[in-house]
Amino acid sequence: MLTDCERLYLDHAATSWPKPAGVMQAVADFTLNCGASAGRGAYASAQAAGMILASVRRDLGRLIDAPSPDDISLHASGTLALNVAIAGVLRPGDHVVATATDHNSVLRPLHHFCKHRDVDWTVVKCDAAGRVDPSSIIDAVGPRTRLVAVSHVSNVTGTVQDINAIADSLSGRDALFLVDAAQSLGWIPVDVQVGIDLLAAPCHKALRGPAGTAMLYCAPAVQAQLNTMVFGGTGSYSESLEMPTRYPDRLEAGSLNVPAFAGVAHAVGRLRSDQENKTTNASSIGRQLSERIHAGLHSLPGVTVLGTPGPVPVVSFAIDGMPPADVAAVLDAEFQIEVRAGYHCAALIHSHLPTGDLGTVRVSAGHETTTDQIDRFLQAVEAIAVSMQP
Repeated sequence: MLTDCERLYLDHAATSWPKPAGVMQAVADFTLNCGASAGRGAYASAQAAGMILASVRRDLGRLIDAPSPDDISLHASGTLALNVAIAGVLRPGDHVVATATDHNSVLRPLHHFCKHRDVDWTVVKCDAAGRVDPSSIIDAVGPRTRLVAVSHVSNVTGTVQDINAIADSLSGRDALFLVDAAQSLGWIPVDVQVGIDLLAAPCHKALRGPAGTAMLYCAPAVQAQLNTMVFGGTGSYSESLEMPTRYPDRLEAGSLNVPAFAGVAHAVGRLRSDQENKTTNASSIGRQLSERIHAGLHSLPGVTVLGTPGPVPVVSFAIDGMPPADVAAVLDAEFQIEVRAGYHCAALIHSHLPTGDLGTVRVSAGHETTTDQIDRFLQAVEAIAVSMQP
């Protein structure tokens, strides 16, 4: 078993680790001292559990400038939140616009709907950095377009899409705008008031909450259009066989993972406090880390780096003559550095990137990753790259 000092975790785009001080303590405190199911009783501990969920909705809503905390529904993963949004709004005969940078959490449900639910779609291409031209998205919108889905930040290259420009161009059209904020929320500001109808994000990545937590924002004008996908108990209107019409109740059948959301409440509360007190600037931290990774990798022989530096420190690269999986395996086995290799659950972007058929090596830093840790990673990659030189 590796010690924390030996292990260097650089896969924060998958999930953050370690969590901020107090997050897992909040999980333990709730489990040990409360343990009740929210909304399933009028006794004190059930009300305390409900207050935790209310605080999570409030802080998440403030983070994205949602009109009301009740515009936030809570889910077990970002994938589930995206599926709820996509399946909730699409109808037979609809058209969808997506992008080549999207995650499979968007692409796979859309592919399924196109095969089985009489939906068709247009996939907008990206450039070699993973950037999508907003005008290409708007050009793909037609009279039957029900949904435009865009990943705010690529989980392969870290490239940020201009969602403000896209939202502005969609203003006045019937198409709904869905943003996948899996890689952006917690790193860069997100404001749904620019014209975002639906926004999904996990709470365990840059927000640094526990696994098994996510959110879905739905604009008030869209909530009545969102079909329920999962049916069951909500703790409200229990006398009726019909699901509640009130949002977010009708999307939250079953008991929510209150212990994990207690951790989210601590993590998001801390993030908002840091922002308001200006003790940290996540975007600045992310850009400094991204620039250091890019500059270091670009200086190495036989290394191809994708994308450009930005506020989210997610970077993909390849070493000439060495499969990405082998690079990651050597980094783990010989240097105790953990990164990800392969396609990164993004099926379409790789055909637009200057890489081979085996995907990329992805390094992704976290809020508390240090420059010394980045330098340790770069020294390890240099040793591997030099070993591959003739």
